[in-house]
Amino acid sequence: MKRDFNEWIKQFKASICDYDYYVDFKKVYGKIDSVKVELNILNSLVGSRNIEADFSRLVSEYPQTLKCIPLLLAIRGHEIYAIDGDGEYLFNFRTPNYGIKEYQMFMRKTGLFKLISERIINNLVDYVTGVEVGLDSNGRKNRGGHLMENLVESYLIKAGLRRGTDYYKELYISDIERKWSIDLSNISNQGKAEKRFDFVVKTDKTIYGIETNFYSGGGSKLNETARSYKTIALEAKDIPGFAFVWFTDGKGWFSARHNLEETFDVMDNIYCIAEMENGIADKLFKE
Repeated sequence: MKRDFNEWIKQFKASICDYDYYVDFKKVYGKIDSVKVELNILNSLVGSRNIEADFSRLVSEYPQTLKCIPLLLAIRGHEIYAIDGDGEYLFNFRTPNYGIKEYQMFMRKTGLFKLISERIINNLVDYVTGVEVGLDSNGRKNRGGHLMENLVESYLIKAGLRRGTDYYKELYISDIERKWSIDLSNISNQGKAEKRFDFVVKTDKTIYGIETNFYSGGGSKLNETARSYKTIALEAKDIPGFAFVWFTDGKGWFSARHNLEETFDVMDNIYCIAEMENGIADKLFKE
């Protein structure tokens, strides 16, 4: 029975963020552990009434504490550039390249001395933990790019497929051709285009090349993706023993629904998350 596109796209979800998407606490804790000793040494400056002199003595005795300073400003790396009426500087906090007076000036002008000496914060380990949580939020885009892959893989596993035996992750066309002696030149422009599939499922009768994506927002990329996958779907129909499968979702498609519908009309194996939830992987890959 042919599916109705309008009913199908109504099922698309606004988000697929899982619990690990927001903050990678394991990564945060690892970052903190790598500087915890130095931060605890710097904690001796909290509430100092003569912080410039105390800072000078501390850095002279424990120069390794300088490497923590960029983190106090939520900066990755060991070099910080600054310029004002007093001059232009490129401070190195891994290998000090200025005298202590310049580093005192840096701490003073950035406000770090005030932050520490006036007890605006009470513990630098706790403070940097918060900074690391904030910095880690920048990684959400990268984590988001893998959410749909992870979700699809969870349904492959739920269907009883085993990674490395029944399904494989990120295989190029040339890998598939060598592994199973199948000719995929139809979809590689006679070997000129080296496409990579997110997953490949191998059953007794069919090799399935699988693409996955989720779009929460619109953009020109969606139209390009729909057109590209339409071409692959049409090319794959002429290859015995091979099928192209596309798992996609996301309300971003509402802005490119016409291009998606064109692909939907010619592609047998295009599915959304609701269909995965209803067991489509179990039905499709159990030959």
